[in-house]
Order: sequence, then structure tokens, then C-alpha cells
Amino acid sequence: MKSRSLGFLIALVVFALDQLTKYWVTGPLGVNHIGDQLYLIPNFQLTYTENNGISLGLLNATTPVGRWMLVGLTSAIAIGVAWWLGREKNRVDQIALGMVLGGALGNILDRTRHGYVVDFADLHFGEWRPFLIFNVGDAAISIAVVILLLRAFLSRKDQETGGDPMETIEHA
Repeated sequence: MKSRSLGFLIALVVFALDQLTKYWVTGPLGVNHIGDQLYLIPNFQLTYTENNGISLGLLNATTPVGRWMLVGLTSAIAIGVAWWLGREKNRVDQIALGMVLGGALGNILDRTRHGYVVDFADLHFGEWRPFLIFNVGDAAISIAVVILLLRAFLSRKDQETGGDPMETIEHA
């Protein structure tokens, strides 16, 4: 496999998992109306919600114009990530960028089809919720951003010391 194909393959897998889990939750499991819940384990349940904005409820787009502006903005970002991914040589960064791209494409498809993004994963510890309700694409994007930030900080430190602690991950 060509080295830069890895990131695009990851994007495809994340996109497929995102759409498959949304179908599974809202279809066969029947968690498809605001407030519907399915308890799985004490700290995790499926809770259906519709996200009209982006992360943390920012840029809430409840009008058709706002919806399509948000689709355009997130599509432009996805194109930028795809361009970066096509040029990236570092395998860890390719994986992370693929996760961002796949998650973004899943959420763009939702917003285009429904006018909102379907969220359902509800992690909580009693009444405390460390995250808003999310989906597979959101989780992939969040994890990828942490990976990219760690790589950026570790790479800067490595350039000063001359080593690369992520080298073993890159060649794994």
C-alpha cells in the first residue's frame, strides 16, 4: 500500500463506522427520537440527540442558510485536511488526519441529509458528564486532535534534543 494511502483508508473506515453506528442506533435499536435512551452499562447509554451546531454547541445553525453555511465551512475544512493528508509523510499524522477526515465527512453527510448531526454516545459518571453526547465521528476527531497536538509538542521537543520518541510508533 502506498504510504499516503493509509490516511485515506483510515478516513474511509472511520466514515463507514460512523454511518453504520448511526444507522444501527437509529434503526434496529430504535433510539431515534429526541430523549430516547437505551441503557447499556451503568456509565454508558445511548441517548438520541440532534446537534445543529459544531463541537460544544458552537455555531448553532438552526436556519437553512446557517445549515448550508456550516456544510460549506466544514467541507472547506475537510478539503484542507485531505490536501494536508495527501502531502503528509509521517504515518502517525496520516492516521490522525484520516480520523479527522472520516469523522468530518460523516458529520457533513448527516448535516446535508438531515440538517443536523445525529449524536448518541452518552458517557457519564453519575450525574457528571465529561463530554457532551457524541458519535463515532466526533470521537475520532477528538482523539486525532490530541494525537496531532502531542506530535506537534513532542516533535518540537525532539528537535531540540535530537531524538524522536514517536519513531517506534511510526514504524510499527
